[in-house]
Order: sequence, then structure tokens, then C-alpha cells
Amino acid sequence: MATESTRRTAYIVRNTNETKIQLSLSLDGGALDPLPATEEFDNLDSSDGESEPGPPENQKRKTHASQITHSQHIWIWTGIGFLDHMLHAWSKHAGWSLRIRCRGDLAIDDHHTTEDTFLALGTAFTHALGPRTGLARFGYAYAPLDEALSRAVLDISSRPFFVGDFAFQGPMMGNLNTQMIHHGLGSWAQNAGVTLHVDVLKGENDHHRSESAFKALAVACKLACERVVGREGEVVSTKGVL
Repeated sequence: MATESTRRTAYIVRNTNETKIQLSLSLDGGALDPLPATEEFDNLDSSDGESEPGPPENQKRKTHASQITHSQHIWIWTGIGFLDHMLHAWSKHAGWSLRIRCRGDLAIDDHHTTEDTFLALGTAFTHALGPRTGLARFGYAYAPLDEALSRAVLDISSRPFFVGDFAFQGPMMGNLNTQMIHHGLGSWAQNAGVTLHVDVLKGENDHHRSESAFKALAVACKLACERVVGREGEVVSTKGVL
């Protein structure tokens, strides 16, 4: 288990004309401090009674995508409930601690909020991972959810590439366009610097298909990010560089 001094963490702020995002990530779980106050967000512990559209003022408040335990701090709010649910499943089963809050232009649609959230998470993954040495590098997993079964294969390659096959039957899951699952994971792979293949192998229910895919991805991430004892400082590549 990683100690406080060896935990791989990152804090990211991503502000555009469409979205304002704060994100804190620990690849090794553990406690994460509350996201700090900014011009775009109130302090988590603010008690001035003011509120504005977007995430709840107090991040200590339990939401549909929050789970605080001794080993993980997860608190996610993007304004898109189904996206929050998938990010929650991903971080939970990857063993990450993750805090995200986003204020996006949802009056338009879900595109910018989803895309920018995945881009920010990919950037945070890269920063938290640090030098790509001493890692298992490759990870793969299968994950079922009732009738659905998915496979994810990940290579921390520094060669961004994404291939996904989801075959969703409907256009929406909650308030998330199903096209944004593919686009979001492609955006994450780009900024994370990974080669990623995710395939839903079977399943009748779109919710189950999506969630099984994110759970498979989570386990693949956990395996690929493992630090291999005895390989400290080594680049796991015949090229000698990643």
C-alpha cells in the first residue's frame, strides 16, 4: 500500500468558455483534501447561505456519486447524472480517490461537459502517474453486469489511441448521449497517453453495457498502473523510452 509520500496524486483546473472544472486524483486511493475555493466555485465549507446553479456548495454532503471510506474519497458532480455514475464506478474499481466538480454549458447539450471532464481526467492521470517507469504497463480485464459483459485492454504506451465498440441500442442514457461514451473515452486516452481498447461483448440493456465497460476499464487501469517490485526506474519498453 502506498504511503503518503509515495501516493501518486494530481490537482487539475481546466477552464474554457464552455466549462469550468476542478479535479483531484490519487491513483493509490486514500484521503483527498476538499477542492479549494475559486472564482467559479464556492468554498466547500461555505456557510454564507448563497448558492448558484451547479455542484452543491458543501462537498461533505452525500450525493448520488459520492463515497467516502478510509481507503477512498470519491465525490463527483458534473451536472450529468449518468456520467457521474460511470466515473464513480471507474474510480471505485480502479482503487482511485477522485474529486470532480464541473459547471458546463448544459443549456446547449452534454458534449462540452463530457468531453472536457474526460480531458481533465486524462491530464490528471498523466500528472499523477509521473515518470512511466517501473510499471506493469499493460492491463486487461473482463467485467460482467448481469447479462452484459465487457473487455478492456490498456497499454500505458505514450501512444494515444482508442478503439471502442459499444453498440448501444438507444440514443440516450439518462441525460447523457450514448455517443459521448465513445468520444469521452477517446478524449481520456488522448490526454492520458494510453492505448485503449474497450469492447462490449454482449448485453441487452444499455445501462448494463456501459457500466460493465467502465468496470472492465477500471480493473485494467488498476493492473496497468501497478508498480513492479524490482523494476523501479526501469522503462518497460524495448525502445528504452515511453
